[in-house]
Amino acid sequence: MEQTEKKYLKWYNKLVYGAGDLASNTSYGLVSSFVLLYLSDTMGLDTGIIGTLMLVSKIFDGISDVIFGNLIDHTKSKLGKARPWMLYGQIGVSLCLVLLFSIPQGIGQTAQYAFFFAFYTALNAVFYTANGIAYSALSALITHNKNERVQLGSFRFMFAVVTNIVMGFSVTMGVEAFGGGATGWRMVAIICAVIGLIVNTISCLSVKELPEDADTEKAADTEKVQDDNIGFTESVKLLLCNKYYILIVSIYIVYYFMSNLTTGSGIYFMQNVLGDGSLLGMFSMMKMFPVIIALIFTPILVNKLKSMQKINFWGYLISDIFGLVLIYFASQRNVAMMLLFMFIKGIFAGTLTGTLNALIAEIAGYTYRTKGVHIDGMMFSCSSLGVKVGGGLGTAAVGWLLKLGGYIGTAATQTEGAINMIFNLYITFPVILGVVITVLLAFLNVEKENQKIDSERNRI
Repeated sequence: MEQTEKKYLKWYNKLVYGAGDLASNTSYGLVSSFVLLYLSDTMGLDTGIIGTLMLVSKIFDGISDVIFGNLIDHTKSKLGKARPWMLYGQIGVSLCLVLLFSIPQGIGQTAQYAFFFAFYTALNAVFYTANGIAYSALSALITHNKNERVQLGSFRFMFAVVTNIVMGFSVTMGVEAFGGGATGWRMVAIICAVIGLIVNTISCLSVKELPEDADTEKAADTEKVQDDNIGFTESVKLLLCNKYYILIVSIYIVYYFMSNLTTGSGIYFMQNVLGDGSLLGMFSMMKMFPVIIALIFTPILVNKLKSMQKINFWGYLISDIFGLVLIYFASQRNVAMMLLFMFIKGIFAGTLTGTLNALIAEIAGYTYRTKGVHIDGMMFSCSSLGVKVGGGLGTAAVGWLLKLGGYIGTAATQTEGAINMIFNLYITFPVILGVVITVLLAFLNVEKENQKIDSERNRI
């Protein structure tokens, strides 16, 4: 009880830590939302081929996540375990971001595809992986207070939401302001890269990791195994034997697959279904602003109800119902009602974004309670795995399905099949995936299991 009541962070630590998601979303957000548009409409590349290249790239992503998680677990430095990877990983992210939006126009298309694949893979599988896993793992390494971890999640996702709203309004306008075409995209990428590098550095240096033995959970009754002595293979086995890890990885992948279907297809939906590309900013705001409202109340609800699972499950279930209404109004092209129900839907689904990191910390605590081993870095690899594999596959799926629907980036008008596919990508498929997340949440009772283990030990 004393452990959960102790406070480790000042309000400004939480705020500046959360700003790290601003850095993340100025870089990865630009890629997930706009790289396909840049490649198809500016560079004239085939969306189907791009989608396939993204899928191949995700194979490297899946491997690198657990590798970097293991490296973080075994890191010893003056900055701690995670902060060095967060600090230096962003340098590579910013560099690759600029190069990704600077594909040479004077080379053949085959070389352009190769150029894209090389720097897309480097950005995702190497640098963003190192930075993202380290950033997420910090929430478990700088505090052992459950409510503070939820607050950290709320702060970081509020920054993510605001950043995505701003980018929804400003990216395409910024491209045009810098002359449009390849030059415009390159200048926007440079600005995003610089902002990401500065903010990430400030966020990383604003917090300190706790001593490794400070206020840790009670170990299992069996002899404690030091995490530094756990090999990579054994760590992977521990993850795969943890049903809650499998559940949270599945939730992450489906969540970011769903998210990137909408972000990747959003500009296509506005331009080709609603006929006004400038609506993207408004829809982004109505999709993300309610999440901020939800995140404000999430720590209060968690503190009162003592169950992140219940809050998330019922919130998503209600959101699914409103999703069905959203499909109806979208089919009628009723923009006002679409915005309204997207807003309402987002409030109920928004609690999950603020509790994801806290849930991973609970799962890491379950591993320590049952196995006596700390593998926080590898445990938090699920966040990077979900963001990049789920998000990457979501973006790739947009490319494949646009191709399947008959979309041609350089065409003056699109076919009815292409329009219908864009509608499903942005509206119908995300609602279906929301139902899948609801089902997965029903089984994620790790908090209850941890409480049961602690109660049994306290009676001994």
